[in-house]
Amino acid sequence: MVYCDASHKGLGQVSMQNEKVIAYTSHQLKVHEKNYTAHDLELGAKELNMRQRCWLELLSDYDYEIRYHPGKANMVADALSRKKRSKPLRVRALVMTIGLNLPKKILSAQLEAKKEEDFINEDLQGMINKIEPRADRTL
Repeated sequence: MVYCDASHKGLGQVSMQNEKVIAYTSHQLKVHEKNYTAHDLELGAKELNMRQRCWLELLSDYDYEIRYHPGKANMVADALSRKKRSKPLRVRALVMTIGLNLPKKILSAQLEAKKEEDFINEDLQGMINKIEPRADRTL
């Protein structure tokens, strides 16, 4: 079953089989398409793209009928045709400059955290006492 709907915001289509959705599409109207009548909108595109032509060729081998479904019976396609396009999220770049004193700050923070009064109750079987500075001045 193919359900489709058009509103003055866009076009919506849902393909279903055994009451399960197979595919759906939604298309926002362009500025000039907003002037089309409801009948012209329901007909969709004036020129078929290659995918639509393949579907048309496939469907030409079958007997089918077109039936009108009022809004309540066609609510999925109706909702897709009225869906507003949301603005994409802004992505900002992050530039970070690492100063020459950053390794010194890291080492001093690590040594500060190693002080005995900070880990008397948290020492895991003496593991913290075994931490020694490396050649690159990190712990």
